[in-house]
Amino acid sequence: MVPTLKPVERPLALSDQVYQTLRANVRNGKILPGQALQEVQLAAQLGVSRTPVREALTRLASDGLVTADGRSFVVPSLTIADVDDIYEVRSLLEPEALRRVAAQTANPVVRAPIINALEASIAAHKAGDNEAFMDANARFRSAWLALVPNPRLVHAVELYADHVQHLRTLTLGSAKVRNVVLAGLKRIAKQLAAGDGDAAAQAMQDHLREAKHAFVVAIGLDHQAPQAATK
Repeated sequence: MVPTLKPVERPLALSDQVYQTLRANVRNGKILPGQALQEVQLAAQLGVSRTPVREALTRLASDGLVTADGRSFVVPSLTIADVDDIYEVRSLLEPEALRRVAAQTANPVVRAPIINALEASIAAHKAGDNEAFMDANARFRSAWLALVPNPRLVHAVELYADHVQHLRTLTLGSAKVRNVVLAGLKRIAKQLAAGDGDAAAQAMQDHLREAKHAFVVAIGLDHQAPQAATK
């Protein structure tokens, strides 16, 4: 009898690779709002044909991360109404997702990646290293999301966090904004350590509200509708 064989690992399809590359560049702010994304230029830069680029851009448009603009695509510039809508969805999703993992995170071994990411955030903030702070912040979210058993919920959380990633990219150079974000992460970590799902969910609600306000003020979006920015 043939021994049990492991399935052959297949690399991501080319369109998936292009999608992941473009999405990562949207997230890290290398592709800015309003910057034209054209198939021909992207294909040349990435060393691929236009077909996988077209498929990747279609997926990004379906995610809402880019919009069609004539013959090209762009990352949309967010209005205060857009930010309000996105954070409303995040406030429905993320506290509930966090509530589901709190029973696990009372275990220090399970919680270790979350604490490591928090400590990295603290160190990056003290060093004034914006890029390292963003990386540590992303690792904090990834660490607790890895414990969520519902993959569709995880995908939704990641997607709507991506929608406002460039706000973080543009504003986390401010020590004041980093302080707000870091305070929220500390409160969340404290409740996860206690294994208190309800308190962790409330800490996430508070964090999202305060971080949103700090971001929109730092970037000047609050001037569009000051009353909406403080909801």
